[in-house]
Amino acid sequence: MHYIGLKHLNFNMRAVYLFIGICIVLGCEKDDNVRRNPNLLNINVDYEVNLNLPQFNNLNFSGNSVYIPGQGNLGLIVVNSGSSYLAWDAADPNLTPRDCSRLIIDGLNAESNCDGEPNSYSLITGQPLEEDLRFPLFAYRVTESGGVLRIFN
Repeated sequence: MHYIGLKHLNFNMRAVYLFIGICIVLGCEKDDNVRRNPNLLNINVDYEVNLNLPQFNNLNFSGNSVYIPGQGNLGLIVVNSGSSYLAWDAADPNLTPRDCSRLIIDGLNAESNCDGEPNSYSLITGQPLEEDLRFPLFAYRVTESGGVLRIFN
C-alpha cells in the first residue's frame, strides 16, 4: 500500500487550481474584441421600446420584427424570435454605411442591395446567408422588464 504524502497531494491540488485559473483567464475575451468590425462605427446605443405603443405592437407576436431609425449606424432591427427579443444594427456589417447598405426586413431575414448582389442575413442567428460574407450582424443587448425592452451596448 502506497502512502501519498500530504505535501505531494497539496502540490497536485495547486497544479489543478493553477490550470483551471489559466483556462478561465485565457477563455475570457473582452466583449469589445469579439464585436470589432472595421466597417461599422462603435456608436453608443441605449434605447427603450415600449411594447404597448402601436408602432411596436408587432413585437408582441413571435416571428415579427420592427425597424427603428435614428439609432446605431443605420438604425436598429428588433426581432421577437419566439423565445427572446433580439436587436441588430440595421447597417450591413460587410459594407461601409451608406443609404443602400441599410438592411431591409424580409420575414426573418434582412438584406441590403448595394452592388447588384444582395447580402442576406438571418435575423434569428445574425449569421450571413451567403458564404463569402465575413461579418455577422452587429448585435445589441436586450433586456425586458414590464413590457419595455431596453436595447443597449
